[in-house]
Amino acid sequence: YTRGTVTAFSPFDARADAEALRKAMKGMGTDEETILKILTSRNNAQRQEIASAFKTLFGRDLVDDLKSELTGKFETLMVSLMRPAYIFDAHALKHAIKGAGTNEKVLTEILASRTPAEVRNIKQVYLQEYEANLEDKITGETSGHFQRLLVVLLQANRDPDGRVDEALVEQDAQVLFRAGELKWGTDEEKFITILGTRSVSHLRRVFDKYMTISGFQIEETIDRETSGDLEKLLLAVVKCVRSVPAYFAETLYYSMKGAGTDDDTLIRVMVSRSEIDLLDIRQEFRKNFAKSLHHVIQKDTSGDYRKALLLLCGGDDE
Repeated sequence: YTRGTVTAFSPFDARADAEALRKAMKGMGTDEETILKILTSRNNAQRQEIASAFKTLFGRDLVDDLKSELTGKFETLMVSLMRPAYIFDAHALKHAIKGAGTNEKVLTEILASRTPAEVRNIKQVYLQEYEANLEDKITGETSGHFQRLLVVLLQANRDPDGRVDEALVEQDAQVLFRAGELKWGTDEEKFITILGTRSVSHLRRVFDKYMTISGFQIEETIDRETSGDLEKLLLAVVKCVRSVPAYFAETLYYSMKGAGTDDDTLIRVMVSRSEIDLLDIRQEFRKNFAKSLHHVIQKDTSGDYRKALLLLCGGDDE
């Protein structure tokens, strides 16, 4: 059961799709429309089968051909769709910690939003694919409390959801209150331990209780008491505890708000959530921003890139 906009296409014929793609890229000029229609309407597992049929039939690498025939953001989007789903996050993290400067935004988005099982999978794939330890790579490129919270999240040992112990809820809320609002300077470690290890259902109760005790939403305290990368990561964790789809709706909204679009974020979220919860993200987007995701993409992008994103988006919730 999935809340994605992209599902398995039926009747599916990998060879026929491979042939259509080859025809679209052969000779003079490229038929982008055919490429985007096929790749956005097949799920990731089917795209892998198409790539394998493409190699079998033509002795060519589909991704290499896409890279040589397409350009710009449209190319990035199509190549991202072709990346095997299980590798997607590991690849994004590898590129976020590669070379000059670390892309903290990517580390924050992925590690705050993925489930413990997903994080364990990412670590394993990272080791297999890149022969490197993800935690070592991340600690080598980050520092301070930001690094510590990333390491806690990387342990993927969040308590499983179960019966919530009200006494512990009260205790955690008080600890956070004393560490944040009451203390001169924040005791970040308490925030890191509680937000990084307690179960989601427990934390939702803690946030309610925190509001009762302090008169503030926990987000307001984090906003006031911390700054920089740590603040962004703490806020992302809190938002994902409240609702992962709402977190991604907000991420998409800000990737397109104002001058210029953060296309890397737009592509990463649209591709990585297209088979998981993009329907829920669309719903939250409509509810929280009074416009449909479809409408905002329509307004903010253009060309084949826009066509492909709108097909991934699925419907218009105006």
